[in-house]
Amino acid sequence: MRGLAKQRRTEGAMGIVDRPKPEPAADEALIEVDYAGLCGSDAGIYEFESAFERMELPTVIGHEYSGRVVAVGEAVTAFSPGDRVVERPIRGCGECYQCRLGEENVCQDAVITGVDHDGAYAGYIAVPEDALHPVPDDIPPEHAALVEPTSIGARAVIHNSRLDAGDRVLVAGPGPIGLLTAQIADAQGGDVVVAGVGRDAEYRLPLAEELGFETLNVEAEDPAARREAATDGVGYDVVFDTTGHPSGLRMSVDEVRKGGQVVLVGQTGETTMPYSPLVRAEVDLQCSYASTYEDFERSVRLIRSGDVDAGTLLDDRFSLDDADEAFEAFLAGRTCKPVFDVSVLRE
Repeated sequence: MRGLAKQRRTEGAMGIVDRPKPEPAADEALIEVDYAGLCGSDAGIYEFESAFERMELPTVIGHEYSGRVVAVGEAVTAFSPGDRVVERPIRGCGECYQCRLGEENVCQDAVITGVDHDGAYAGYIAVPEDALHPVPDDIPPEHAALVEPTSIGARAVIHNSRLDAGDRVLVAGPGPIGLLTAQIADAQGGDVVVAGVGRDAEYRLPLAEELGFETLNVEAEDPAARREAATDGVGYDVVFDTTGHPSGLRMSVDEVRKGGQVVLVGQTGETTMPYSPLVRAEVDLQCSYASTYEDFERSVRLIRSGDVDAGTLLDDRFSLDDADEAFEAFLAGRTCKPVFDVSVLRE
């Protein structure tokens, strides 16, 4: 079979490689991959940010995907050939303190699909049974590829935020996680505004508007004036920072009300700002990372109910045979959630 792999420790350097079709171990299922999404982590691998130096190259990337079980190992009991599945790509060790608490998303020894071992940009992938999550047959396979990123938004909003119905909410960053977070916050009763920067004006902010949200271009409008009008001068009750940029946290702190909450979802890196005003205002800073079984279950239901509009969000214009186009468009903000038809790699 073929797979799209990161091949060298430089920007770009993606290419098609040949891989043997995996043989599932006793506790694994062999998955025929249907569709796979491109996310910010994949773009980070493309740029080869420092977080991915641990990768052994070449590695087939990709971790947001849907597929179908085609074979199972002798010890597998929960899945059978024909079952539709997605994967929880952060695989906990099952033994550390965090895993025993059910916090496998922050496992001390976690491995990540598409980073620490070959991922889903390939015709087939072998996956441990306990990393798989079932998908109902009435969710289209291309929509099911959004279950994993939806679970990140579900954890941020439902598990980690204090959002109540009627709260005024700002989502900073109109990327895929931002727009998924916005939809889930809206489904929970929040009054949501989505903020972006100038480069988002071409594709991502109009997509947010198509999804039904008011938007704010912070480079073309005055955020303070919008905040004054939208919140009666109080500030937003909850701000979700999904930007992954150092400026996101600083902006979030400016926008949140006294006694409000900032939920950090994007990985901001280093930033410098005064923290005393946060203490004096009792602003709650909450981090949210990845997701668990419960978050996956919620994300399946959110997509199935239509609270998350997967069809409008996904972009199927790109092919894995020419993936550089998709990565460059993603990094430039000219797309939001590319979803690839992986069957081309089985041809």
